[in-house]
Amino acid sequence: MSRIGKMPVEIPQGVTVEVKPGNHVVVKGPKGQLEFTFNPKLTIKVEDNKVIVERPNDEKQIRALHGTTRSIINNMVIGVSKGFEKVLEIKGLGYRAFVKGKTLELHLGFSHPVLYQIPEGIEIEVDRDNNVFVRGIDKQKVGQVAAEIRSFRPPEPYKGKGIRYRGERIILKAGKSAKK
Repeated sequence: MSRIGKMPVEIPQGVTVEVKPGNHVVVKGPKGQLEFTFNPKLTIKVEDNKVIVERPNDEKQIRALHGTTRSIINNMVIGVSKGFEKVLEIKGLGYRAFVKGKTLELHLGFSHPVLYQIPEGIEIEVDRDNNVFVRGIDKQKVGQVAAEIRSFRPPEPYKGKGIRYRGERIILKAGKSAKK
């Protein structure tokens, strides 16, 4: 039995979970609403403020989906109650970011600024230390947006300039002078 899959998902105060026919799960909370349709072979039940995911047999595909389904439901519950956040740090001389309306403008050492359209359901904030805060209720979308922003200028291995996640360690390489 999956250790993750068999654990029930606690539903906090102010969050409602509704399982519709075809395993369509709707989670509503103070920050918004998320919906997802899961594999109909699994059984999803809501009992006394807990969501329980059960599997009918031990087929390989069903075992793989068991823990994944429970984790996605848990992330939906956390998202509508607390939300998710990723922090990106911009390092480099002259590298900076601004939010103008629904566009993130990044100056990353190119001959032109990089413009990134902020998707629906995502909130981006930039502080004066060039930290970019990506917030939202959908964990997958927050991670995807953060990865897309990081991909414009990933940290390079010689000076460490670029966009990195907060807490990410960059292993710097020795330059040409280290050879002697």
